[in-house]
Amino acid sequence: MGKQAAPVKKNETVTISFEDLTHEGNGVGKIDGYPLFVPHGLPGEEAEVKVVKVNKNFGFGKLLKVIKSSPQRVEPPCDVYYKCGGCQLQHMSYAMQLEMKQNQVKNVMRKIAHMEHVPVHSTIGMEDPWRYRNKISIPVGEHDGELITGFYQKRSHHIIEDMDTCVIQDEVNDRMVEAVRRIADRLGIRAYEEKKDRGVLRHIMVRTGRATNDTMIVLVTRTDKLPHQEQLIKELTETYPHVKSIVHNINNKQTNVILGRKTKVIWGEEYIYDTIGDIRFAISAKSFYQVNPPQTKKLYDKALEYAEIEPNDIVIDAYCGIGTISLFLAQKAKKVYGVEVVPEAISDAKMNAKLNGITNAEFVVGEAEKVMPWWKAQGLRPDVIVVDPPRKGCEVDFLQAMIDMQPKKIVYVSCNPSTLARDLKILDEGGYETKEVQPVDMFPQTNHVECVVRLELK
Repeated sequence: MGKQAAPVKKNETVTISFEDLTHEGNGVGKIDGYPLFVPHGLPGEEAEVKVVKVNKNFGFGKLLKVIKSSPQRVEPPCDVYYKCGGCQLQHMSYAMQLEMKQNQVKNVMRKIAHMEHVPVHSTIGMEDPWRYRNKISIPVGEHDGELITGFYQKRSHHIIEDMDTCVIQDEVNDRMVEAVRRIADRLGIRAYEEKKDRGVLRHIMVRTGRATNDTMIVLVTRTDKLPHQEQLIKELTETYPHVKSIVHNINNKQTNVILGRKTKVIWGEEYIYDTIGDIRFAISAKSFYQVNPPQTKKLYDKALEYAEIEPNDIVIDAYCGIGTISLFLAQKAKKVYGVEVVPEAISDAKMNAKLNGITNAEFVVGEAEKVMPWWKAQGLRPDVIVVDPPRKGCEVDFLQAMIDMQPKKIVYVSCNPSTLARDLKILDEGGYETKEVQPVDMFPQTNHVECVVRLELK
C-alpha cells in the first residue's frame, strides 16, 4: 500500500468531527480511520476543513468553518492571532488550556515513562492569563516606506504582522516598542532586510522589572553606529522616565539569531532590577531571566516544598542559570552548589547572591555531567539535587552522576514533558521513585507546560 491509501486528497474540502487534541493543541479528527491534524479545532466540534498536506499515516488540515462549536471555544482577544505564530491556544477557554496541559503530562507519563500510577496534579494556572511576559523581542521591517514591528507569520522568517499590541506582553513593553518605532521612523532610521543584508534596525527588545517598573531597551542593529543616537535617547528618556537603561547591540551577521556578540550601554545603567518573592535580581541585556515571575514564584515554591530541605542539608542545583532557584534553596539549606555551562549566567548568579547577602551558595562554570563526578571525588555528598535542564532534557551521563551521588531526594524541573518522562524512566531504573508531578502554566495561551517532579531514593 503506497500513499494512495489516504482517503483524502490535498486541497479537498471535508467535514470532520474533532475527538481529541495533540500536545501542540491541534484538533484531531478522523476520516475512515485516517487522522487529520487541524490547528484551532476543539474536541466535540464539527467543522469544514481544507486538506493541506497528506502523509502516509496522517494529514494536516486548515479550519475553514466551524459548523458545531464547542462550549470551550472563545473569541481570541488578539487581532492577528490566526496569522501570528506566537500563541496557539487563544481560541480555547483557559480552563481547557490547563486541562490540556495536565493531559499532555499524563500522556507522556503513561506512554514514555510507563508510570500511569504516579499522580499528575491539576495544572497551576494564573488568575489573569494575559499580559504576563516581561520581555519582548520584536523584528523591525518596512511597509510602504514606514517602519513596522510585529511577529513573523507562522512557519516564516520574513513576513511581519504589523501589530500595535501583543496581549501576552506587559503593556509597558508594548508602548516602548511603539515609541521606539515611531521615533526611529521619524528620524529616518531604516529597517534591516535579511535577504539583501542591508539597512540598520533589526530588532527592538524591551525588558521590564515587574516589581520595580524599571525598563531596559535594547536596539539591535546591523551597523556599528546607531544613526541619530543622541536624539533617539533624548526623546525616549525625556518622555518615559521609567526607562533606566538603553543598550546598543551590534549583529552584523546574515542570520536570524537576534543578538550579536557586541553589546554596549549607550545610556543609563547596565542592569535593571526585579524581585521574585523576596529575592532581588539584576538583569542585563543578555541575562537569562524568567519571562513570567509570578508563575516562576509558584514553580519555585513547589520545588522547595518537594525538596523538604532541612537546615543541615547540602543541595546541588544543576543547570542553575543565574541562580534563581539556588538563592531560594540557600535560604533554607546549609550550603548550595550551583553549576551551569554559560559563564555569563554564573557571573550573574554570583552577583545576585551578593545582592541578596547570600553567602552559602557557591557557583561553578562547567557541564553538570563533568562537574558532578569531580565534586563526588572531592567528597561532596548532597542530600538533595534540584535539576532544571534545557528542552532536550538531561544527558545520560548526568543522570548517572546524580544516581552515583545517592541524594535522598531529586527535584526535577522540566520545560518539556517528553524528555522529562524519558529521564524519569532512567532515574527509576537507577533507584529513584517518582512520587508526584505538578504541571505549572508558565506560558498561558501557548502549548508549553512546565513541571516539577518529586523523586525519592527507593
